[in-house]
Amino acid sequence: MAEHTRSSTTIDATPAEIMAVIADFAAYPAWTGEVKEIEVLAEHPDGRAEQVRLLLDAGAIKDEHVLAYTWDGERKVSWTLVKSQMLRALDGSYSLAPAGRGGTEVTYQLAVDVKIPMLGMIKRKAEKVIIDRALAGLKKRVESGAKSAPGAEA
Repeated sequence: MAEHTRSSTTIDATPAEIMAVIADFAAYPAWTGEVKEIEVLAEHPDGRAEQVRLLLDAGAIKDEHVLAYTWDGERKVSWTLVKSQMLRALDGSYSLAPAGRGGTEVTYQLAVDVKIPMLGMIKRKAEKVIIDRALAGLKKRVESGAKSAPGAEA
């Protein structure tokens, strides 16, 4: 998974506020669009998700996969694919860094490997669309002041 697609945005919130929204998996169907169903299968000792099952419906692409999450406080969350019907690999992360004036720069990095043959250029374009939609949804959710579910914050 050497090639990653990456994009960043600045969100008017603290890293803790942003990470609370990222960690609130139960709310994903309300703001991500493609996630139709979600289930936390296992949690780390601090209560944050360790393994999550997601049912995705992005029009032509429907898939169910399980992701394993690793958390680095309020700085970074990474995930890797455990199982999927359509994907061979799905490695990604959100990295958060203070951006001044109370804002936070959020960088989303993603690498996807599908089981069906696909041109690298098309795959990177799909990764870019996924990243841009996710960052826009996260920014809107955080800046709208949507509260995370009880117990979602660690």
